[in-house]
Order: sequence, then C-alpha cells, then structure tokens
Amino acid sequence: MFTISVATHSDIPELLLLVNSAYRGEASRKGWTTEADLLAGELRTDAENLRELMEKENAVILQCREEGSGLVGCVYLEKRGDRMYLGMLTVTPERQTAGIGKLLMQAAEDHAASEQCRAVYFRVLSGRHELVAWYERRGYRLTGERQAYDAPAKFGTPSRFLEFELMEKIIV
Repeated sequence: MFTISVATHSDIPELLLLVNSAYRGEASRKGWTTEADLLAGELRTDAENLRELMEKENAVILQCREEGSGLVGCVYLEKRGDRMYLGMLTVTPERQTAGIGKLLMQAAEDHAASEQCRAVYFRVLSGRHELVAWYERRGYRLTGERQAYDAPAKFGTPSRFLEFELMEKIIV
C-alpha cells in the first residue's frame, strides 16, 4: 500500500539518498531513468537545495511511501501563475516499473487541479526519447520550447551538449 504526503525538513536525509540514487552514479543504472551517461558525478541535489525547494512559496515536495519499504518516490511541485511546474520526479531504481511514477504523476495533477492550475509542465533533458515517450503516454506533449542546461556544476558535468525540452499537459 502506498501513501502520498507532503515532505518536511525531517525527510531531507531520506529524500537526498533517494534522488541521488535514482539519477546519478552506478546505483542509478538499476533503473531506466538514470542520467549517469549524460552527467558525470554523484549528486543530483543536496540538502541545501532540497531545503530551498521546500521553503519556496507555493511549492511542495510530495513523497510516496510504501508500507514495509519506506520512501520509494517523490516529486517537486511549484505553482507558477496558472500552471504547476513539476520537477525531480523520482522513483527508487529498483521499483521503477511498479507504477509509482504513474501514482506520483496523478498526485501531481490532482495537486495542480486543487491549486486551480490549468496545466502541468516540466523540463526533460534532450535526447531522453524513452522518457519523453513515457510522459506522452500520460498525455504530455513537447511544446517545442527549449532551454539551456543550467544546473550548477556540483550537480553533474555534462558528457555531451545538453538542453532542456519543455513538456506540458492541459488538465482543465
């Protein structure tokens, strides 16, 4: 059984382990969403970054816990005007085919609707065709907008040219 709740500062140590293990380094290769081939380094985020995200106005990190397993996923949400920005969708690598990502996406869309947002949008690294296809199966579409890759160097050094592509889903 899964439960979704708003993460608090006391959850930061667990969130930190979860997010970094899903995106960076060898541990991330156990799942299909790894960025280890795109970005060198072990960090996707750090405690300071998570704290800053939690303290932003109109923002939350939703966490997904499984009875008997603990923290298995999370997603960052920030209301920006009439849209909800979604970031850092994370599922523990060993559980990435268990429906947790779908559950978190639905929770994100429900949260956006409760905040009277008309759409949910996010950025995906260029070249992540399998990830784009996963989101497209959930009703998201590439907008055609691209943004420069702008993450601080401490969160990984690109191994090739990277940029972000924006995806969006209208929910009302």
